[in-house]
Amino acid sequence: MNDCIFCKIIKGEIPSYKIYEDDKVYAFLDIACDAEGHTLVIPKKHCTNILDCDGEYLDAVIRAVQKISRHYVEDCGYEGVNLFHAGGESAEQSVFHLHFHIIPRKSDDGLSLWPLHDKRDLDLGEICKKLAL
Repeated sequence: MNDCIFCKIIKGEIPSYKIYEDDKVYAFLDIACDAEGHTLVIPKKHCTNILDCDGEYLDAVIRAVQKISRHYVEDCGYEGVNLFHAGGESAEQSVFHLHFHIIPRKSDDGLSLWPLHDKRDLDLGEICKKLAL
């Protein structure tokens, strides 16, 4: 994709702070600098999000997410990670190239990332009927 910022990063047209790379995956620090170690993990093949990524590349991305997350916890002094993916505009996806966010966490980091909402009056039985495979 010619105008995709992540494709340009993969091609080296835009500089990045590379954390990890293999033949199918590239991972780099998010320049938003909103959390220490905030990392984006992307496939080298352009796809929009998890909904249209082929299994081979999706598998490679998820394996890289796990590898990087383990490294952060086992080797870099973090205690855990938050993982995020936004799939589609209504889910607040802002860059339309599949990416997973890894946010390394420490208990005293001051971040509050878990979405807290008021409890809704939902019929879980009906929702389960609608969504079950």
